[in-house]
Amino acid sequence: MKFLRNVLVSLTLSFAACAVFAADSEGGANSVKVIKSHAFADHGEAKYPADFSHFDYVNPEAPKGGELVLATIGTYDSFNRYASRGDAEVNSEAFYDTLMVDSDDEIGVLYPLIAESIEYPEDYTWVAFNLNPEARFQDGTAITADDVVFSFNKFMDQGVSFVKNYYKDVKNVTALSPHKVKFIFSKSNRDYIAGLASFNILPKQYWADRDLSEPLNEPPLGSGAYRVVDYKMGQFATYELIDEYWAADLPSRKGQQNFKRIRYDYYRDDTVALEAFKAGEFDFRRENVAKQWAEGYDVPAVKNGNIIKEELQHKIPQPMQAFVFNIQREPFKDRRVREALNYLLDFEWLNKNLFYSSYTRNTSYFENTPYKAQGKPDGLELEILSKYRDQLPKEVFSDVWRPNKTKGDGNIRNEMRQALRLLKEAGWELKDQKLVNTKTDKPFSFEILLYSPSMERVVLPFKRNLERVGIDVSVRMVDTTQYLNRLRSRDFDMTPQGYSAMPYPSSNMKLRWHTDYMDSTYNQAGVSNPVIDDLLEKIEASQEDEERLLALGHVFDRVALWNYYVIPQWHSKSFRIAHWNKFSRPDTRPKYAIGLDSWWYDSDKAESLGKKPN
Repeated sequence: MKFLRNVLVSLTLSFAACAVFAADSEGGANSVKVIKSHAFADHGEAKYPADFSHFDYVNPEAPKGGELVLATIGTYDSFNRYASRGDAEVNSEAFYDTLMVDSDDEIGVLYPLIAESIEYPEDYTWVAFNLNPEARFQDGTAITADDVVFSFNKFMDQGVSFVKNYYKDVKNVTALSPHKVKFIFSKSNRDYIAGLASFNILPKQYWADRDLSEPLNEPPLGSGAYRVVDYKMGQFATYELIDEYWAADLPSRKGQQNFKRIRYDYYRDDTVALEAFKAGEFDFRRENVAKQWAEGYDVPAVKNGNIIKEELQHKIPQPMQAFVFNIQREPFKDRRVREALNYLLDFEWLNKNLFYSSYTRNTSYFENTPYKAQGKPDGLELEILSKYRDQLPKEVFSDVWRPNKTKGDGNIRNEMRQALRLLKEAGWELKDQKLVNTKTDKPFSFEILLYSPSMERVVLPFKRNLERVGIDVSVRMVDTTQYLNRLRSRDFDMTPQGYSAMPYPSSNMKLRWHTDYMDSTYNQAGVSNPVIDDLLEKIEASQEDEERLLALGHVFDRVALWNYYVIPQWHSKSFRIAHWNKFSRPDTRPKYAIGLDSWWYDSDKAESLGKKPN
């Protein structure tokens, strides 16, 4: 959900371009400064002033029109992104605008959308949003403070459980006037401000008598720029730009949302989708499979320029894509077992033989950020760690953990010996080429759960290495609906998923790591660790202390890495994209995104496509 996203941030909180005045947050004698601004920066200075006309990465004169056809893998049976069951249509979150919206060329800065300005005290104990009087739902009715109050309460009452848990310190939400709403917190929480600013605002007139936790078999009334005009459940959905969209000329929307229609076609298999793309069935593709990028686009349409194939370099903080252990199940409750299996993923061989040496190994939960741990702990970092010395593996106090490196020739005998040594310590031994438990005599076996066929070729070499040390591994392929249900109920042993990018340590990390959220699908490994819980509390309390926050980020990274909750996979340092040559885009690309929202349909290019042979 947007309102629970990990925001990209920089390092120092600033209130540039803000009007600052003295006020009293609760009407008592102790007054605090209140910031009133057009923007909110999590940890950075707002780039754009209050009178900015548009983002730098858009063309404010971009024409509106044409169609963009996209593809997605899987199916859908609901138009409700927030239901507790079912598969939601891929773009269904876009039905609703948010109070404020991110800039794609900054880190963690929000600008006006439904809310035209924001107010909050320096102690972050409340936030107020001043709504734009022109804001409208798609039926033309005004978006008011009552709708904001309703939306928050709806999510708290009928949204998924972790939402209620996460926002438990919102003490009160009140409509102060038709165009002003205030949230009061029971304690200081800066992350709440960004989270609430990113809340999707629901139309009360539509949702009052509907259950948000249930799937929706019709497109709902929305507040965004697009509405669904045609669909076939599970197969496609076509969105159309609303001519009278109220926010079209706002600075945060100018030059974006340029396609008259956007259609999402659903494919069961990515290999089939690639062939459909090359045949012109859809327009834009982001390629995530190295083999397909290297070999799958050798077609005339690429050679003659009908299809543009390019790599866009970036330095975006990377997620911890990984094979995730379910540490609530045996045998993965044992840290030694998890460490042993890390030795058996031969990334160097995979990168050389399957990925065309195009990937970089993940080595941190804060990849591409200053919060990535390096070397040995010292200074404040060591001071923090030392308080947990009796609760942590001794290795945490040495060099930070990094995945082992092989020669890439497939010979992993040394790694196998290391793995078997650890497995023996954990109570496993080889009998007749099978690894069995010394106490129960049960074989070591587990299942790797997949939903994407393209992942199977990656898993099989790993499976072979596991079998070489006597582990029985089965690979189970299920459809996306089954996969999601099993993930929600933690009905898996291991699965290739991972943890989303963490640009900086924030209270949002609780959703993925804290014991209180262990039942959330965001806490994929099922982590329940008192040291991590305490670190998360310290991170939440240290948002204003840059030096301490940096040390806490490093400490968290060390502790999480040395606990082997995952087997890290890899990431690319560029976006690999291909698209049919019928679009134009601004000269400036956003720093932290591909920027497809700022592209537009170019009728001259589209017409010339038919003149080139395929």
